[in-house]
Amino acid sequence: MKSARFLLPLVLMSLATVAVAQTGATKPADKPVTTDAEKSFSLLKSLVGTWQASVTTDPPLSNMGNGTNTQVTMRVTSSGNALVHEIHQPDKPDDGSNEHPLTMLYLDGDRLLLTHYCDAGNRPRMAARTSPDGKTVEFDFVDLSGGTQFGHMHHATFTIIDGNHHTEDWTYMMPGDKPLRAHLDMKRTQ
Repeated sequence: MKSARFLLPLVLMSLATVAVAQTGATKPADKPVTTDAEKSFSLLKSLVGTWQASVTTDPPLSNMGNGTNTQVTMRVTSSGNALVHEIHQPDKPDDGSNEHPLTMLYLDGDRLLLTHYCDAGNRPRMAARTSPDGKTVEFDFVDLSGGTQFGHMHHATFTIIDGNHHTEDWTYMMPGDKPLRAHLDMKRTQ
């Protein structure tokens, strides 16, 4: 019986070694193929920094649009696995009482997804598709968690102009499925 206790760990270690060896044998020797989602994610990661945004809306809003300025910060988190996009109103405190939407962008298998944590209290999720020129990443609505009584974000487009300039176009579906479009003309400040 004593010898069986000593053999059991050896047998388990041997099985683990075989499993690791087999797993390693199935990996390709060459560099893995980069998917469109990975390329788009890398492109969006190049936007890390602080941006000054001039905002216009259609239809125009009294509290936003018509050249209103706001600040956007983008940073990589989670060991490079997620990109955080935050919109700040520079003249308002960041104490949770003001609009401060947060968007997370991340890879999920072969898809690039976006989850928008909206001031309307919901979390729409969108999936990316990349333009043929590789400079525009467009996100289409997939699904939503939370209610829609105040509306929800429905679409987003990021267009890279150069290292210090990009645009973002966001479509918000108001109650009654009336679209409100916001265009952010972004200039890098840091």
